[in-house]
Amino acid sequence: MLNLPQLLAEKKLIMVGGKGGVGKTTTAAALAVAAAKMHRRVLLISTDPAHSLADAFDQPIGGKITKMAPNLDALELDPNEEVEAYLDRVLRQMRRYAGPDQVNELRRQLRLSSQSPGAQEAAVLERMANLIEESDADYDLVIFDTAPTGHTLRLLALPEIMAAWTDGLLKHNQRSEKLGKTLAHLTPNRSLDTPFEDPTKNATEGLDKRSQELTETLLVRQSLFQRTRRRLNDSKNTAFIFVLTPEKLPILETTRAINSLKEAKIPVAGAVINRIMPNPGQDPFWVARFERQQAQLKEIAEKLAGVETLAMPLMASDIQGMDQLVSFAELFN
Repeated sequence: MLNLPQLLAEKKLIMVGGKGGVGKTTTAAALAVAAAKMHRRVLLISTDPAHSLADAFDQPIGGKITKMAPNLDALELDPNEEVEAYLDRVLRQMRRYAGPDQVNELRRQLRLSSQSPGAQEAAVLERMANLIEESDADYDLVIFDTAPTGHTLRLLALPEIMAAWTDGLLKHNQRSEKLGKTLAHLTPNRSLDTPFEDPTKNATEGLDKRSQELTETLLVRQSLFQRTRRRLNDSKNTAFIFVLTPEKLPILETTRAINSLKEAKIPVAGAVINRIMPNPGQDPFWVARFERQQAQLKEIAEKLAGVETLAMPLMASDIQGMDQLVSFAELFN
């Protein structure tokens, strides 16, 4: 059985994911409440643009770290705001290496890229990576209310994506022959089969001062993602927890997600099976629903064989506010 109190006591990073509507945010919030009551300093972060974390606590949170309870802070990341901040940072960094005639084109390309597929994910993931590192000094545990499948797999690919993006920028530079060396130094091997290759090794050897500055600027970002990737693969300190309900679509999505993360050597701690119905008595409608759920629970046991699980009961009402989160968290024991 999935031992949530032990995970909360031992881990430094917990990612909570699952299909929308299965109680993922409620579970993440209750985990944070439980850890805080264990006297761990907790930062709970949501990447959900619907701001459902604020709904779970029944109080506003927003884009600044907010005190929710003793030992518990929370933060909601707004993907649109993260994109704007991300592109502003990129523009400030890259305009140093672009000629006067290139700045407007660079600004135009960045403005267009803000609407491109993956822009929000890239911006949010960079913020997540920074938050993971920055939290070490102030928090014992960081919990992300997020969908780890998409976010994590994109995070694993970001060093390669960044290299390709860098290559495109360098080709637009009039001195691309000289600056093109940067990409070769940054990506000695383009395969994700070597994710732990040190990107700083011999990175600036043979480059002039301007090229060295460009290389070092890009290496800061690439190294950040390399370090974050290592954190995600660290089973001693990191755990992924999935939340699902005994229904067909959540079962299928969770099965695919767990398999994907296992292939990427990401530690999956287990799954919370939410909203288990009590025995309904004699009512034909509820008997049929109950029997259907029992069949789905057997399917979960088959598809998630080897994955530790914890069954949580269907509550009489929606969970909202600190008192109800505390009551829900007590069921983890």
